Amino acid sequence: MGIAGLIAISSLLGAGPAQAREPGEQAEPPRVELVLDVSGSMRAADIDGETRIAVAKRAFNEVVDALPETTYLGIRVLGATYPGDNKKTGCKDTQQIVEVGPVDRNAAKDAIAGLKPTGFTPVGLALREAAKDLGDSGSVRRIVLITDGEDTCTPPDPCAVARELAAQGTKLVVDTLGLAPDEKTRKQLVCISTATGGTFTAAQSQEELTDRVKQLVDRAAVPPPVAPAAVTGAEDCQSAPLLAPGVYTDREKIGEHRYYRVPVQSGQELRASVSVALDRQVSRDYGVLMKAATADGRELVRGSDAGSGRADVLSAGLRWSGDEEPSPQASDGADDDDQPAVTTDVCLIVSNSFASNTAASAPGMPLELSIDVVDASHAPDAPGLGRGWLLLLVLGLAGLVAGVLAGWLTRWWVATWREN
Repeated sequence: MGIAGLIAISSLLGAGPAQAREPGEQAEPPRVELVLDVSGSMRAADIDGETRIAVAKRAFNEVVDALPETTYLGIRVLGATYPGDNKKTGCKDTQQIVEVGPVDRNAAKDAIAGLKPTGFTPVGLALREAAKDLGDSGSVRRIVLITDGEDTCTPPDPCAVARELAAQGTKLVVDTLGLAPDEKTRKQLVCISTATGGTFTAAQSQEELTDRVKQLVDRAAVPPPVAPAAVTGAEDCQSAPLLAPGVYTDREKIGEHRYYRVPVQSGQELRASVSVALDRQVSRDYGVLMKAATADGRELVRGSDAGSGRADVLSAGLRWSGDEEPSPQASDGADDDDQPAVTTDVCLIVSNSFASNTAASAPGMPLELSIDVVDASHAPDAPGLGRGWLLLLVLGLAGLVAGVLAGWLTRWWVATWREN
């Protein structure tokens, strides 16, 4: 059974592999929502002598003018309408002022022009609602959050919300931009962006803010050529999904083991790797382990990676050849070339040794699994050496010749020494 057969099996029993976009294939438009903090703190006049909201408005206008025609844009604000002190009411203050869709530049600028710094900072709620605004379609979905302070309305905690959003799929990214952020704000924004595979940037001027937002919007317009397929690993090998060669995504909790199966024929070689993104603070001295085993639990090979301190991604990989598994048909001494190909279901096991103070109910950390099955790369055979009695004969002859030469050289050296 060839690669085409494996893919056919996968379509019936497990997830399909990620596929590159065919040339000329029409991609869905990227969808971007700009989320702007309009809370009371945006009145501070500490960016080039201007208020933060004035700088943000001008940056927004420049970004809107430069938007690619193919990008669907939406704008959501938080803390923009409620001026009172009732926290319960103020922490619900988030509205979408421009629906996600083809760019209407005049409408977007008009919506931004009337904004005035007003109330609280419900970042977590705004992120959750922005994800709903973007829907579940589009080649890329991106939230660009611009704020000058940390959330004042927890719960929901913005970091927890970001992890929830990341756990729902692989196409939603949250990038964060901090306007003159303090250390607490910076840590929160880094946590939000890291959880979704996004980026954090501190902006100290209008030029920095404008340039960075343009970069993020432009990046959304260029989706990756391969979108990993979502798969859910099992708790044991018997119930694990059967995977064909491809790229897959899953999520793994701290201390969890995830099982997957890959069929490998004799004469083929399995090459697999896994990368786990650390989307939260973890304790020192940790690692990621990937093992290949038989269905009955016998380990075949393993690969591991360990870290201590800050690391954004940990990876591990392994290689295993189907020829390393003895074929039952070959036990009668027949030539291996005459035997039919034997397929072995190899269990891939991904585990970790992380420890964290994050609540146990938090979604698992994102992992990416790459699988390939290729023709085995055999080492060249020696010309008959190492096979039974022939090896012993060669070694014996070599020892005899070496002994004769050593004896002759010794006698020559003694005779020469006596003459002198």
